[in-house]
Amino acid sequence: MPFVTSKDGTKIGYTIVGAGPALILVDGAMCWRASGPAGPLAEQLKDQFTVYTYDRRGRGESGDTKPYAIEREVEDLDAVIAAAGGSAMVYGISSGAALALEAAGRGSAISKMVLYEAPFILDKSRPLGDAAYVARMNELVAKGDNAGAIKHFMRNGVQIPAFGVFMMQLMGMMRKFAPVAPTLPYDTALTAPFQLGEPLPKGRWPKATMPVLDIGGGKSDAWMQNAQVAISKALPNASHRTLPGQNHMVAPTAIAPLIKEFLTA
Repeated sequence: MPFVTSKDGTKIGYTIVGAGPALILVDGAMCWRASGPAGPLAEQLKDQFTVYTYDRRGRGESGDTKPYAIEREVEDLDAVIAAAGGSAMVYGISSGAALALEAAGRGSAISKMVLYEAPFILDKSRPLGDAAYVARMNELVAKGDNAGAIKHFMRNGVQIPAFGVFMMQLMGMMRKFAPVAPTLPYDTALTAPFQLGEPLPKGRWPKATMPVLDIGGGKSDAWMQNAQVAISKALPNASHRTLPGQNHMVAPTAIAPLIKEFLTA
């Protein structure tokens, strides 16, 4: 597999499929090239795009130079953009959408962008994030308690019922996700500032002036749908769509037509 080198020397593994304009897929938490929706989605998109998937730092084949900073993850994405020819379209999902927004807001060479459900809490329609969640996540990862970090994320971040987390353990999912558990604070850094039930700060992403489509799932909770509307209103050149029948675990076959429609228009 090819690699690019980020600004701080971190090796970032990536994969290319298809032919056409460059499109980079940015994963959410707990996902990497070998596990998650990016690979199947790339297969749905490769007939119209040269699709780049990559392992965010600390996942899969990519390195994890310390200390972490959001700027470093933006530089990782910039390195993949450079490999794609210096400019690219981007699709980001969940915390990957938050990362794409950060990159666009800082001036990364993104020509168009599609976002799916950045997990922001911008109203009071669900329990809010707090400093205790962030501190506990950092504590668990610092002491090497990968299983504890995953449980904390699932129970208190995603808010999966305790029985659901128990079933994940029985199915071996904790073992599967353990190698990427140390990256959960990275996703937390990207999303926690926007989970306080407050409106988005005006001009939060000043350089994100490219065309943007922000999509929410029709079966997702109200707070998630409301956040996507708010994000689209906060950007100068953005539109919003609701994808019927989908929730946060959007099916690649459902999202691919919207991506194609917007990016080829």
